[in-house]
Amino acid sequence: MIPRRLITAVSCIAAMAIGQPAMAQGGDGPDAGWASFQGLYQALVETDTTLSGGSCTKAARIAADHLATAGMARENLHVIVATDHPEEGSLVAIYPGTDPKAGAILLMAHLDVVEARREDWQRDPFKLIEEDGWFFARGASDAKSLAAIWTDALARFARDGHRPRRTVKVMLTCGEETNGAFNGAEWLAANRRELIDAEFALNEGGGGTADIDGKVLTQTVQVGEKTFANYALETINPGGHSSLPRPDNAIYDLSRALLAVEALRFPVELTDVTRQSLAQEAKTGGAEMGAAIDALLADPTDATADAIVSTNPHLRGNTRTTCVATMVEAGHARNALPQRATANVNCRIFPGHAIEDVRGQLERAIGNDAIVVTTLPPVRPAPEAPPITKALMAPIETLVARHYPGAAVGIRMSNGYTDSTFLTAAGIPAYGTPGLWWGPEPNGIHGLDERIRVKSLMDGRAFLYDLVRAYVD
Repeated sequence: MIPRRLITAVSCIAAMAIGQPAMAQGGDGPDAGWASFQGLYQALVETDTTLSGGSCTKAARIAADHLATAGMARENLHVIVATDHPEEGSLVAIYPGTDPKAGAILLMAHLDVVEARREDWQRDPFKLIEEDGWFFARGASDAKSLAAIWTDALARFARDGHRPRRTVKVMLTCGEETNGAFNGAEWLAANRRELIDAEFALNEGGGGTADIDGKVLTQTVQVGEKTFANYALETINPGGHSSLPRPDNAIYDLSRALLAVEALRFPVELTDVTRQSLAQEAKTGGAEMGAAIDALLADPTDATADAIVSTNPHLRGNTRTTCVATMVEAGHARNALPQRATANVNCRIFPGHAIEDVRGQLERAIGNDAIVVTTLPPVRPAPEAPPITKALMAPIETLVARHYPGAAVGIRMSNGYTDSTFLTAAGIPAYGTPGLWWGPEPNGIHGLDERIRVKSLMDGRAFLYDLVRAYVD
């Protein structure tokens, strides 16, 4: 086993002295400033940007300073901080193009990360650690890898004096990981649209799959995503002494309601995007799964085919609305009948369905007037999927063939939810970019010991730099 190596804090200038990895490729040379990139990546990762005690504003300023050091004009670096959210700032960096009539492209990523307790992790979650070919830290993958890649791309443009035809913008924001928190992407789309306006945007959500040896098998573009909503299920009861049980009991009523939610199965639905992604999956998912997918594509009501396809959790979510209980709270004393019982049900809603319509379906499935179902704020937008164009896909196909020979290129709808929704709803089509890749092993995203393969980061950085160049030159 290779000994663990804690990466020491370095400035971007000092980082240039570190030995250059040999496997970086693409862009402007075999190493293409890897050490400078690594210094930036480390600085972002080691800046705590959790909602509870971190600062996206600090991370945004680190990225801005990195770009200024590379030669970008300060007037093109906008650190935007809402007065009532001083630690949830954003960065919008604008690298002007030579053709004012050519539409800009927007490169977006979020700076905030999911909470991480040191006592739960094997390693300090806010120290970047390289071990056995992996980078470990909270945000090492989601999504400071992409934030560092986009910032680094503009820094390379500035250092090289590159003059792209299109304007390139980088938007790094806060609030993506916590529903209900101040969201920088939403705020900018609503209040500073002119600053982030672009022909299209690239964001997280796409990416590649690889085998255990790191051979990249697929690279996908995320086109559209499900929306989500949280619903509170609540029942209130007079309660009383536990020695005098009532025929109605808040906990039992809620338990039966949750069993009804568990049994609720929404029908299979298909869009143009999911049809294409399922057809691609049918070619690589094995004989039985492939036959079941083909049957489901031919007849979405085929229950036998659906049962087989649904053994894959991703495909089950990709073919219907899903609802699942995520939190429960009940009772107030060990020796008292419960006066109140509540649960949260999180639904991932297939495109084309209103959030309130799903609430109505939950009520009908539960069938108990004692259970009140309430839609919890905030209610997020649910725009139609952005268009798939040749101008978008052709450079991706060309560069996947160059960087990942033999890998298939596909599209998919995300079962999750990203800040792309706010941009697409505002009229800026946003797509999840390919480039980075993940193998079959756990990656710890949103969990313990989050990690990304060093080679994935190097490969993805090289690919995405070339992709930006292909779009803007």
